[in-house]
Amino acid sequence: MKIAIVSVSKKGKKLAFDLKEKLNSDSTIIKTDLYHKNVKEIFPIVFQEYDAIIAVMASGILIRSIAPLLNSKVTDPAILNIDDNGNFVISTLSGHLGGANKLTNKISKLINATPVITTSTDVNKKLGIDILANDLFLSIDNTKEILFFNKAILEGKEISFTINPNKNFNYLFEYFNNNTLEINVSIFYSTKINTDEIHVKVEEHELILKEKKVVAGIGCRRGKSCEDIYNGLKKSLDEFNLDISRVTMLTSAEIKKDEKGILNLSEKLNIPVNFVELDKLKLFKSNDIQKSEFVKSKFGIDGVCEPSALIMAGFNSKLIYKKTSYDGVTIAIAISN
Repeated sequence: MKIAIVSVSKKGKKLAFDLKEKLNSDSTIIKTDLYHKNVKEIFPIVFQEYDAIIAVMASGILIRSIAPLLNSKVTDPAILNIDDNGNFVISTLSGHLGGANKLTNKISKLINATPVITTSTDVNKKLGIDILANDLFLSIDNTKEILFFNKAILEGKEISFTINPNKNFNYLFEYFNNNTLEINVSIFYSTKINTDEIHVKVEEHELILKEKKVVAGIGCRRGKSCEDIYNGLKKSLDEFNLDISRVTMLTSAEIKKDEKGILNLSEKLNIPVNFVELDKLKLFKSNDIQKSEFVKSKFGIDGVCEPSALIMAGFNSKLIYKKTSYDGVTIAIAISN
C-alpha cells in the first residue's frame, strides 16, 4: 500500500512524521510520503497517486477537500482522518475495497488511538463480501451487487460458493475457518466454472469473484535450501493471513534459474516458477522498488525479487509486500491489476 499523509498544523505535521517513521518498518507499506498545507492543490494529486490518504486535520477540511474528487467505491483510495492530538483514527472512505477499515485498526494501534469504523458489517461483526474479496485478492465482476450481498449477510442468509474441484482452494477454506461465526456459507463444486473463479450466490443474485495473480518474487544467496526459502515466503504471507495455496506463481531473475532451493520449492508446493530474463529486468523501471547497488554493479539490474514479481504479475501490477530479508532470502509479493 502506498500512503500519503497530509497535515495542516504544526502539531499535525509532527504526528505525521512520527507515523511515517513507524510505517517505514512495515513490509506491507510500500512507501509513505508526507505533504503539508496547500490541501486544495495537494488532494487532487494524491487522490490519483496513492492507495490511501491519511488526513491529519479537522474533518470539515477533509470532507470539503475530497468531495469534488469522489468517483466510486471501486476506485477511490482509502481515506483516514486523524485529529491533531492523535486521539481518534476515523475510517472515512473506501472502508472495504480500499482497505480503510483495516488500515484504521493498524494506525490506531501504532499511535495508541481509538479506531472509529461505522460500516454496518463491521459494527455488527459480520464479514462483508467485499472484505472477503479484498482479503483474498479477488476482483468482483459486478460491484453494484455488493450492497445486496452484504445486507443478506447481515440478515444471516445462506451464501453459496461454487468452485471448480480441480483447483486447490485451500486458501478459501482456511479463510472461512477463521471467520466461521461471521458468515453463513455453503460450498458447491462444478467443473463448468473456470479454475480461477468463485461464483457466489444468494437467492437470484450472483457475483463472480476472480483471482488476481499473486506473484512471489524470490532472491536468495547461493545454496539456500528449499526450507529456508519456504520459511521466508510463509512469514511474508502470514502478514496477510493468507494460505500459501493462494500464490499463483514464484519468480526470480534468470541468474537464479539453476537455484535448487527455488526449483525444489516450486515442485514441493506445485506452484509454477518463472525466471525473468536479465534484458527485461534491465529495461524495467519503477519508483516503487528498492534499488540494490550490489545487484546493479554485478548484474546491471536494480533488483531481483521486486522487479521480477511486478513483471510476472503483468502490466499495471503493484507491490503489496516490499523486499524483506529473511536470513539470506528476500521475498516480495506483487498482484495483478
